[in-house]
Amino acid sequence: MKTNAARILDTLGIEYDLLTYAVDLEDLTATSTAQKLGLPVDQVFKTLVLKGDRHGIALAVIPGGYQLDLKALARLSGDRKVDTVPLKQVQPLTGYVRGGVTAIACKKPYPVYLDEWAQAYERIAVSAGMRGQMIQLSTADYIRATGAVIGAISHEN
Repeated sequence: MKTNAARILDTLGIEYDLLTYAVDLEDLTATSTAQKLGLPVDQVFKTLVLKGDRHGIALAVIPGGYQLDLKALARLSGDRKVDTVPLKQVQPLTGYVRGGVTAIACKKPYPVYLDEWAQAYERIAVSAGMRGQMIQLSTADYIRATGAVIGAISHEN
């Protein structure tokens, strides 16, 4: 089944691979997803929904084994402070459930901030917009599709 994210990539003429994995609702971590897909955890990126005090909602896309640096994201986004949004707000804001959030085909065109670690890989994997499905595509194509701003916004757990 193609998701809206896959359809957007088709429209943009971007090549990608759809990867599927078994969903465990007790463990929606990027580490678990990477293991199921046989990919390095830092090549599987998770998308977090945040709210800045000046610019509002934004998406941060970071490697699976890393933790978001809120201060670094605030500096990059031009906000004084950013915080993750409460889980109950994620779906109304993005149209996606936890474990299926993607910056591609989000409900609204929010600013996207991609951790610089993505540039270490020719291809990265991101959610396809539903649990159990990932999209693997070139890092350059992901940046083009999302308009992502690159920066050092995470650190290892």
